[in-house]
Amino acid sequence: MSSQRFTVSKSEGEGEQSAPDIQGEVNQLFEGDEPATSSAKDGAEPAAAGAEVIVVLKGESNPKESSPFINSSDATAEKSQQYDGKHMALFEEEMDTSPMVSSLLSSLANYSNLPQGSKEHEEQLERPCAPQLGTLMGVYLPCIQNIFGVILFLRMTWLVGIGGVIGTFIIVFMCCSTTMLTAISMSAVATNGVVPAGGSYYMISRSLGPEFGGAVGICFYLGTTFAGAMYILGAIELTTLLICEAEGRGRLLNNMRVYGTILLTSMATVVFVGVKYVNKLALVFLACVILSIVAVYAGVIKTAIDPPIFPVCLLGNRTLVWKTFDVCAKTLETSNGTITTQLWQMFCDSPYLNATCDKYFAANNVTEIQGIPGITSGIMTENLFSTFYEKDITSFFTLLVGIYFPSVTGIMAGSNRSGDLRDAQKSIPVGTICAITTTTIVYMSSVILFGACIDGVVLRDKFGEGVHGNLVIGTLAWPSPWVIVIGSFFSTCGAGLQSLTGAPRLLQAIAKDGIVPALRIFGHGKANGEPTWSLLLTACICEIGILIASLDAVAPILSMFFLMCYMFVNLACALQTLLRTPNWRPRFKFYHWTLSFLGMSLCLTLMFLCSWYYAIVAMVIAGSIYKYIEFAGAEKEWGDGIRGLSLSAARYALMRLEEGQPHTKNWRPQLLVLVSTDAEQNIEQPRLLSLTNQLKAGKGLTIVGTALEGTYLANHDRAQRAEQALRKLMETEKVKGFCQVTVSSNLRDATSHLLQASGLGGLKHNAVLVSWPCNWKQGDEHQHWRNFIACQRNTAAHLALLVPKNISAYPSNGERFTEGHIDVWWIVHDGGMLMLLPFLLRQHKVWRKCKMRIFTVAQMDDNSIQMKKDLTTFLYHLRIDAMVEVVEMVSDISAYTYEKTLVMEQRSQMLKKINLTKTEREREPCYPRHPTHPEEVQSPGTQVQMTWTEKCDGEAAKPPGACTPEGLKDIFNMKPNQFNVRRMHTALRLNEVVVKKSSEAKLVLLNMPGPPKNRTGDENYMEFLEVLTEGLNRVLLVRGGGREVITIYS
Repeated sequence: MSSQRFTVSKSEGEGEQSAPDIQGEVNQLFEGDEPATSSAKDGAEPAAAGAEVIVVLKGESNPKESSPFINSSDATAEKSQQYDGKHMALFEEEMDTSPMVSSLLSSLANYSNLPQGSKEHEEQLERPCAPQLGTLMGVYLPCIQNIFGVILFLRMTWLVGIGGVIGTFIIVFMCCSTTMLTAISMSAVATNGVVPAGGSYYMISRSLGPEFGGAVGICFYLGTTFAGAMYILGAIELTTLLICEAEGRGRLLNNMRVYGTILLTSMATVVFVGVKYVNKLALVFLACVILSIVAVYAGVIKTAIDPPIFPVCLLGNRTLVWKTFDVCAKTLETSNGTITTQLWQMFCDSPYLNATCDKYFAANNVTEIQGIPGITSGIMTENLFSTFYEKDITSFFTLLVGIYFPSVTGIMAGSNRSGDLRDAQKSIPVGTICAITTTTIVYMSSVILFGACIDGVVLRDKFGEGVHGNLVIGTLAWPSPWVIVIGSFFSTCGAGLQSLTGAPRLLQAIAKDGIVPALRIFGHGKANGEPTWSLLLTACICEIGILIASLDAVAPILSMFFLMCYMFVNLACALQTLLRTPNWRPRFKFYHWTLSFLGMSLCLTLMFLCSWYYAIVAMVIAGSIYKYIEFAGAEKEWGDGIRGLSLSAARYALMRLEEGQPHTKNWRPQLLVLVSTDAEQNIEQPRLLSLTNQLKAGKGLTIVGTALEGTYLANHDRAQRAEQALRKLMETEKVKGFCQVTVSSNLRDATSHLLQASGLGGLKHNAVLVSWPCNWKQGDEHQHWRNFIACQRNTAAHLALLVPKNISAYPSNGERFTEGHIDVWWIVHDGGMLMLLPFLLRQHKVWRKCKMRIFTVAQMDDNSIQMKKDLTTFLYHLRIDAMVEVVEMVSDISAYTYEKTLVMEQRSQMLKKINLTKTEREREPCYPRHPTHPEEVQSPGTQVQMTWTEKCDGEAAKPPGACTPEGLKDIFNMKPNQFNVRRMHTALRLNEVVVKKSSEAKLVLLNMPGPPKNRTGDENYMEFLEVLTEGLNRVLLVRGGGREVITIYS
């Protein structure tokens, strides 16, 4: 039950009726629905003059989108204020749908920055607002904090030492260019309208649709969550290795798990308290990070003035750990001679000079160098190029890319918190681009400065073993290495805190949209909007990453998720720009679709450069989520770019289809299924849709149509109900296609409109599926079979016709035939329809185990043996497996044939002469089923008149008139028409053979004779078809469309 609010206010000129009186009248109006409000109770003080009374009404209603435009609740709330009746009387008829401009502008001015279509948005109007942040606090600083991570402090010097200044600069430039291009695309998308909470997800989903948005949004959420775990692990690893100096691999892993869980609990508590406190702590953490970076630049300047004395001991080109020896030499010269040092004893089996030593130790000299020669030393020339250890350049280059890229992620930190921003459209572009520019300058300058100040051997010392176990970057910093240790620790803590802040909001935005049913519970939160349940799930997933206790195991998959999100942001911008949708009007103008495509290409390249197998895993996960949302998620219409792309592709394909008729090899039945509805707009032949599914199997075009009688305006609601019934039945029967309802003054014209107007361009139906009119002989059903024959005539021009008889006996989609036959009676050539339809049916699981048999009829002068041989060869070339049989029919016309024809014609003439009404036809007398004068029966050799109802002597039938004894006498003395006799003979003989051969068949397909050109013989035509199919359970009458539909050529 949803509530509706009405404001009742007193206008000028009204009486002194108090607000409680008004409230009481409203309560009386809705008496029995709601109890009286407190304002109307006895003893309540009267409201002041001009006071407003809020009345809350309960009722079933769908939540409206928050919109100030046409047909919105806001636009029609106060009609008296919109149209005062004095100057706008001309527009009073539009009061219900069109707001006045003044009301529209007022609504726009108060329009809240909330996503459309969510039920929770109305609730947000009543609760306290979340902190409103600006560009600096809301976007710039969170992005800076997320981008500056552990890589800058723990791995950047090693990257420069291994990849060289040039190689590392290329890696940094490529990764930073990717994020900058993504930021440009994101800025264009973010400024193209209101960006609510869950910014990156919201931008992708509204641009690429709920399936893409949900899949990428969930992947990005998982990436952000595990990124929080990675930052926490980095902080704990830094603490245990450099501060606590833990010993042993197992002990290190356990310490990381225990301390990581404690740190995660502390961070989650801070986030739970509120985003305001997160921002306050973020300032402290970010200040430490900035001080650390400033200390590095100060250390670089100091090396130019006074290079530090920092000796490093080398064995060959490898650094040695100072902790295990005191002198950097193999031997020492003393007054007593040459003696060995502690270093000698580390590599040799005895302290004597003749001891056996390690081969590498014996082959290389021990030297002591200056680890930080300074920026003016010219060491840059030695560090320009890469130095790879026992690895080829390709594999190690990709390894370096995979290690470095996580250091540039975090550009979405601001957009993820868009719900907390005061002006997201302004803050997201400015803050994100400025943050990327700042971090790019720092990263690129760091590469150059590290290569210019530090010796290459020290740069390649990954864990600082040669610098007394300290960070290499710490030895460069001024005034103390502890500045870098503290700064890197707080950098990882701050980045982890930002991840724990952004990820729950992202999940909450996905859950509120309702596209993933399993996540709906995570859309709720505290009274102030904080995502409590989402935070709990995020902490649990983070704990999984912490229990792994390995940065190397989780970092690559994070890069994949981030890169996938960046790739789809670029795709969204490029797609919207190329489609030129009218709603694409971003305020950010410095974008172009080529830049977006370049960014998308870089993202895809980096995914496979970092780790091709992790890239495949990430794509499989995203694809699985996409399919889950597509089949199980809620359908949303957001005007996304994928639908626009589909429209453009459909238009292009339709224009191509117009170029000519499809080739015979590409022909497939494009069905127009004609169904009828009852008075309640329920489908009367649901099995027609089952047969359609079995015949189409989801391929090609299917249009399900029905016709209604009456005027369109008066029957619009009926048409809507009929269309809903068609859609529901199509979903039940799993028929993929379209539905169409036409309304006309009579059913025949409405059906004709369906046949002519259905489809678009080259995508039109080429076959019509319509059910056989049951009980057509009953008096009240005469209009049905006349409409049926009219439908045949309308399709005779170029459409194939499929008429299933006894449609209720056809199998449903859930049934299975374990054995049986599908019999084809090929009487005349129809372009191959009779061959193709059984083949298509046997592709469906219902008919898959049925075998196909083809029967054909031989004439008197035909060679049956040769016909069977030729037909077998023809089927072989068609690649169709079927048994073949040639049937010979008796040519003599029996007396029963004449009797059957005579009774048929007598009935037809009788109905025409007496012009029976509906009630009179129900009391129609039965006529004798044997000829009155057998001697009047003519021989088969009598000349045939090529009409359907004229007498054999050529005299035209009399027009219908009053029933007279003379007229009845003429009817009982009439002679059968020879043309009708021959047709009845064909129907009877063919029916005898078909029943004899195919009475046990699961389905019989027959050529359908065409309707008579003379419309006065329609009833006789129906009788012929009835005789032809009598005694058969399931019959499918088929008439070709006048073209070949199957070929023997490849």
